[in-house]
Amino acid sequence: MSYLQDPRVLFAAERTLLAWNRTGLTFIMFGFLIERSGLLIEVLANGQEHLNTTMTFVIGLAFILLGSVTTVYAARQFQRVLKTLGESEFPEGYRTQWGVIVSLIVALLGSLLAISLFLTYN
Repeated sequence: MSYLQDPRVLFAAERTLLAWNRTGLTFIMFGFLIERSGLLIEVLANGQEHLNTTMTFVIGLAFILLGSVTTVYAARQFQRVLKTLGESEFPEGYRTQWGVIVSLIVALLGSLLAISLFLTYN
């Protein structure tokens, strides 16, 4: 339990959660870019040779899943920190769960993106 009696501890934890959420989003976006770069390579090859873009697909999917896992883990860590804070460290009427909800939505959407790409891969 924290005995600092200072709401800045809560706000620092929340900033950390949001930073990890941005990191997860970045992983998801980077993974999508890598996965789609395989299509770009095929288009630029213009049918001259058969290219194997399996590695771009696998690596891209791995980054997307890494981003989803990152956001779930960050939300879990934030909830653990919340349990250590005292009542005086929460401003009156301040809702702490919004960051967790956003992180879990990002994780869900990232997972759905990965599933969608996996199911449509040729």
